[in-house]
Amino acid sequence: MSPNFVIPRFRLPAFIARFGHKLPQWPHTLALVGALNAALKLKLLPESELAALEDKLFRVRVLDTGGEANYTFRNGMFRPVFQAQREPDLAFAANLSAFLQLLARQEDPDTLFFNRELEITGDTELGLIVKNMLDAIELPALPQLPLPGR
Repeated sequence: MSPNFVIPRFRLPAFIARFGHKLPQWPHTLALVGALNAALKLKLLPESELAALEDKLFRVRVLDTGGEANYTFRNGMFRPVFQAQREPDLAFAANLSAFLQLLARQEDPDTLFFNRELEITGDTELGLIVKNMLDAIELPALPQLPLPGR
């Protein structure tokens, strides 16, 4: 991502979440689980911490889109959970812009949490383990794409 590109804070209109909540949620879950398993395969996640995730239920909710993904980590892989039978051990909720800022490393989870833009509920110790795992990820450098007009 270009260092000049900044993801602004935004909130999608409320009707999007009302509509999005009614859509099937399995595509969100499969996309997130696929990305997490790709990170495993690329050895981007610290293997020493993965045992703490075993059989834990996680939920990621994108508030302003109505999207939700539930997943678990079992037998060395992240796996989708299409119908959670219990409350998650750890849940994250934020608007799309906050998640994009996290992914772009424009904001860190602590800042978003203390600014009340990221809600984290559940097992505090597990939350700290996941946060440290995410902080430890060294993303590969992406090639710079030429922008039109430059």
